[in-house]
Amino acid sequence: MATDKPNEAQTIAYPAPGARPQRREEAALAPHVIVLFGATGDLAKRKLLPGMAYLVESSLAPKIRVVGTSLEDLTDDEFRALTKEAVEAFGTHPLTDEQWAGFANRITYVPQGAGPEALATAVKAAENDLGSEAQRLHYLSVPPKAARAVITMLRDADLVDRSRVVMEKPFGTDLDSAIELNEFVHQTFRERQIFRIDHFLGKEAAQNILAFRFANGLFEPIWNRNFIDHIQIDIPEKLGLDQRANFYESTGAFKDMVVTHLFQVMAFVVMEPPTALEPRAISEEKNKVFRSMLPIDTSKVVRGQYAGYRTEDGVARDSETETFIALKVGIDNWRWAGVPIYLRTGKRMAEGQRIISIAFKEAPRTMFPAGSGVGSQGPDHLTFDLADNSKVSLSFYGKRPGPGMKLEKLSMQFSTQETEYEDDVLEAYERLILDAMRGDHTLFTTAEGIESLWDRSMPLLQDPPPVKLYQPGTWGPNAIHQLIAPNAWRLPFERAWREKK
Repeated sequence: MATDKPNEAQTIAYPAPGARPQRREEAALAPHVIVLFGATGDLAKRKLLPGMAYLVESSLAPKIRVVGTSLEDLTDDEFRALTKEAVEAFGTHPLTDEQWAGFANRITYVPQGAGPEALATAVKAAENDLGSEAQRLHYLSVPPKAARAVITMLRDADLVDRSRVVMEKPFGTDLDSAIELNEFVHQTFRERQIFRIDHFLGKEAAQNILAFRFANGLFEPIWNRNFIDHIQIDIPEKLGLDQRANFYESTGAFKDMVVTHLFQVMAFVVMEPPTALEPRAISEEKNKVFRSMLPIDTSKVVRGQYAGYRTEDGVARDSETETFIALKVGIDNWRWAGVPIYLRTGKRMAEGQRIISIAFKEAPRTMFPAGSGVGSQGPDHLTFDLADNSKVSLSFYGKRPGPGMKLEKLSMQFSTQETEYEDDVLEAYERLILDAMRGDHTLFTTAEGIESLWDRSMPLLQDPPPVKLYQPGTWGPNAIHQLIAPNAWRLPFERAWREKK
């Protein structure tokens, strides 16, 4: 097994005897060569290449060289032309001609068919430009079935030392495959070198959950089963397969979204306070959540398939793959025992949203006169919107102006676009690439965590309920209302988010 020489983002400054150690940030990161596998793929074009271009021009990242590799037989100039088109089409930070030229000089391309020796030569040439302190970040933007071949290529190219590897979802398809894949990767890389990515956790709103929970005396004491009635994590998508039928047919909504995204977000919502806001402590608390999760009860699962899915190119005409799933899960620990957590996601739905909704227990209503409206619009909710311009809303009952006691739902809202720091928001992949270069595992999943989730998922994988048909542009099969009863789904919202004027 190779040894890595991590360039940790934080180090311990040794204190005087009896004093508590204090953490300090290093002045700067070492230069990095980013080896991007799948460099001509959709994810690379939409997110990774534009994100790297922005990081190069920002003051956040160290000196970077990008070595792209993929199955296509391209020259350096052809790859640069592809990259320029991607940055112009999908980048959120426009580049000037001078800035683009600066990034273009930092990127090269090696066809994957050229073999490990050609890749090693290109990486070493990039390292010569950066100096002897250069580190390596290997980003595997490839289908899961190709991950083994890439890991093998890195080992054969002798590119394991001084390196970290970022792996895309899904990490395995069940417990056995996850264990097998972990064991295979661990033959080449140590766990501390591996970064299993979930771009949802790179969003400002997801990280704001930790700040909201643990920094505020108003919310921290009530974040438990005594005050919270239920939790919803709802991520419907308007998009369909988007030319991913071959991938989706073997995956489905549960493996594609729930294990890799929704469960990870859930861990941030329900985890115990970590001993410190540092990667190891946060990862341990997330793993405790996964260990405490009850096995999925298939009677509390609704699987759906949108009408017309079976006629899509690449889809079997008798396919039972779910394009929609809603389920109820529970966390078996003191804080959350008895609190249901409802998860929902699907393709071709009415809206594209990404929300977390915390429903508080309702107050007694006996003192209010009949017809006052108390309780008529459901319980009080704290809602997090995981959109790029993250938002938080607290809804509650208040008196309507005028005579008598008439109540209606009011809300207080916050959005990052209303602050002076709006321009400082990093796109999720930009943040996660930067964290991986720093060696910060806070927003990534561990081997133990992913194996725990597959273990709890096995009852559903072994005996899935039949799929129910739903029409595109709706909120899923009608059975979702029985699943959540006597509660109700928060989406669609009864009111729109307040937008910046």
